[in-house]
Amino acid sequence: MKAKACKAKGKRSSSSKRGAKIAARRGAEGMEIVHPHAGGIDCGAQEHYVAVPPQSVKPDEPYVRCFSAFTEGLDALVEWLKACGVTTVAIESTGVYWIALCQKLEAAGIEVFLVNARHVRHVPGRKTDVKDCQWLQRLHSFGLLSASFRPEDIICRLRSLQRHRLNLVSTAGAEIQHMQKALQQMNLHLHHVVSDITGVSGLRILDAILAGQRDASQLAKLRDHRVYKSTLAQMEAALVGDYRPEHLFVLGQSLQAYRFYQTRTQECDAEIERLLQQLAERFESSSAPGAELSQPEVLNDAQFQNPRPAKRKVKRKPQANEPKIELADYLRRICGVDLTQVNGLNVLSVLLIVSEIGVDMSKWRSAKAFCSWLGLCPRNKISGRKVLDTRTCKVISRVATTLRLAAQAVGRTDTALGIFYRRKKAHLGPAKATTATARKLACLVYHLLKYKEQYREPDPATYQLKVQKTILAKIQKQAAALGYKLLPTALVPA
Repeated sequence: MKAKACKAKGKRSSSSKRGAKIAARRGAEGMEIVHPHAGGIDCGAQEHYVAVPPQSVKPDEPYVRCFSAFTEGLDALVEWLKACGVTTVAIESTGVYWIALCQKLEAAGIEVFLVNARHVRHVPGRKTDVKDCQWLQRLHSFGLLSASFRPEDIICRLRSLQRHRLNLVSTAGAEIQHMQKALQQMNLHLHHVVSDITGVSGLRILDAILAGQRDASQLAKLRDHRVYKSTLAQMEAALVGDYRPEHLFVLGQSLQAYRFYQTRTQECDAEIERLLQQLAERFESSSAPGAELSQPEVLNDAQFQNPRPAKRKVKRKPQANEPKIELADYLRRICGVDLTQVNGLNVLSVLLIVSEIGVDMSKWRSAKAFCSWLGLCPRNKISGRKVLDTRTCKVISRVATTLRLAAQAVGRTDTALGIFYRRKKAHLGPAKATTATARKLACLVYHLLKYKEQYREPDPATYQLKVQKTILAKIQKQAAALGYKLLPTALVPA
């Protein structure tokens, strides 16, 4: 499949030549060219438009070409870039169209800058595919584009499996809702007398109903002895209903679909375990003693002195939709540290963090940059020395969502982070308190993964004392501003 030349067949148009002269003149007289062998690609569902430096092709050849999105077209695109001497390209992140192209370019040894579309779209008069790829190439040659984060290949594979597993779990949950609706339409209140219709008791009763059993007393006897939500008489009353054939048909198909997705989830878990085993062996073989570090950023002040000893994790059976594999050992070997020691983080949340960002924290220059990337920091929008907006950026990040959920969970604990959450919630509200606590958890994750330090939980009493001292200093400062002085008094017993 042959590539198409843009605006001309095999020759440059007069406007292209004029544009090349202007580009060369501005490159020489204006900004410094950082990447002289840079290219720009505008991705599409069916075609990719590619621009290379004008001086990298012959005078009678076009420097903007169009290639098909088929594999043959991608191979031709890569070969043309290599023939033009391009060593780095900028690609606009458009849907998922860029993924196959990015993998081809990386395999060919070409550096790929995946660019956020928001950073390059606000330019008037540049909304054609040809102009888009030229604009990307020009910005990239001047070093004005920042590459988006993209983990290494094995982490991308783990991330794809983890996201697929979440989709399977979500679809299985939808089938449970279909079963509950069919039961409700038959006036069978099974989901009201058992805590989970997909548990041991629920599945036994559903199978018996679909097998033709209609006697409520016989159905109630199928419940497990550990059921405590309702009595036997209540369960018998709940299983008397109108067994209509159309609803039984829906119930049967929904139950089959639920079990189908449960089987697919177990197969996905086996594939995830295989990848985790590879990751664990890889990181253990390449691990080296890390540099020593003082305490992490969120733990380096006086309120976190006298840390508690590391808490012991009690082994328990996986519940509900948790993978039926031993995740804790794999994650500890991959991370080099037990992140589940941090309050609010469990094995599922740690697995999601590892599958989304990996364990290489050198991608971010500091914990602050990591928190900013997650959208957990205020955005200072200032104009004319006036603060216009300080709200956090709208970032779609599964890691940030997980940390926010962990922050809400840790807010109900009697820990230093729990005290911090409740203190922020009192004067900022629950939303900002969740973001602030999630930021502290993000800093912890960053430092623990980067420096491989064992997490030591801070002492809540010491932190509470520090908070009291801070409040007292603030009150004394306010009193001094009003011309008063606070004096300590002895407490008089009642």
